[in-house]
Amino acid sequence: MGMKALFFLRHYNDIDHITPVISKWIESGHQCDVVLIGSKKFIRDYRLEYLRALDGVRVAHVSEIFSALGYIKWRLQMLLLTGNVRRLPVIGRIVRTLADSFDEKKREPLWQKTASQLLTRSFEHAGNGVIAFDWIERNSVICVEWIEVVVAMAKNRGLGAVSLPHGDSPHANQLIRRGERKVEPDTLFSVAGIFDRLVVPNELCAKRFRPFLDDQAIAVLGSPRFCEEWLTRLNGLMPPSPLKQSDSRLKVVMFLRKANFTTFWEEVAEVVHMIAAFPGVELIIKPHTRSGWKQSLTKNSTIRKLPNVSIAGDSAHSVHLMNWADVIIDLATSVVFEAVRTKKPVLAADYLIAGRSTVADYMPETELRCRDDVYEKIDRFLTNGCDNFYNEAHRQRFLKEMLDGADTNVLPRYVALLEKSASA
Repeated sequence: MGMKALFFLRHYNDIDHITPVISKWIESGHQCDVVLIGSKKFIRDYRLEYLRALDGVRVAHVSEIFSALGYIKWRLQMLLLTGNVRRLPVIGRIVRTLADSFDEKKREPLWQKTASQLLTRSFEHAGNGVIAFDWIERNSVICVEWIEVVVAMAKNRGLGAVSLPHGDSPHANQLIRRGERKVEPDTLFSVAGIFDRLVVPNELCAKRFRPFLDDQAIAVLGSPRFCEEWLTRLNGLMPPSPLKQSDSRLKVVMFLRKANFTTFWEEVAEVVHMIAAFPGVELIIKPHTRSGWKQSLTKNSTIRKLPNVSIAGDSAHSVHLMNWADVIIDLATSVVFEAVRTKKPVLAADYLIAGRSTVADYMPETELRCRDDVYEKIDRFLTNGCDNFYNEAHRQRFLKEMLDGADTNVLPRYVALLEKSASA
């Protein structure tokens, strides 16, 4: 009989990056529960459907585990402490007042009860085991206070507690969001200290956490999402692409970032118009999965009228778009790491954002520094095709340092770490 694990997932990114680890855990002869603690809409995600079909996996939304009243209480108490709600103009003030009167001591019994329910459900008949969350940050939609209670109770029961990656580092620099003005350790990441081990794909991610954790608490294991083993598997799991085959000469996709990152929207619009003016070019713009609706470009009527430009809806996954495209223009998102692996040209549009992209940092040949660069690159692709774009030495260094780590056996390293944590 294998070991038991309990994986908590919140949203799209966690599911995307942690599913490969869960899949390998099951393949290694173990069992697990997957509990979705974010929005219910993700329960039908194709990756969770894939996990649900595996022997030894139970997948449930937290509302199916708690009683109806228990779930409502848990959600409401969670909302009292969540930064997003507190920042709303009028409701935020009410919520802050409520939270102050309903202090930590009063909140504790419900946190204890719900944590106990989840841990007992998974580990009542298991000798040992491990729980895993994603990287928990102080501004998470799932409040840190509850996670601290779950982790402390798990440790008291002799279980291991691990924090797994929910993304990567598409930025080589630190100050990328509005309002960030000092290069100093970001306390957003300090809560990671509650876990036995924190796992990161590469050193660029590790350095965010190093100011707050001992070196032995951080494990740099490579990228589960972008390792070769998982990419091969993922291609067989994807739902059919909603994108039609196109007879245009050059197909371009532009990936936008979350709304809280500084982006120069006026110039993004200029670039879209310029690319659209090339004959035979088709452009799809992909807003960010979680905050695309906040981005001015998606509401720009002059762009919406361009016949060869479209805005991708939610049904088109990033992988669908990358498979469709000949060339990808990227405003620093980690999803394009897959394109680098398959040698598909990525243009790192660093001059459109406040930041230095990891792709441009490793592979200077990808960087767009001005409008002329955009024009010349698109013109070159139309004239000469898209082959031989990368400097191969640059690309290999990127694959090794950012995605693969010590060697290409990435997923077995994750399983070994979870096994060690479960039996410690």
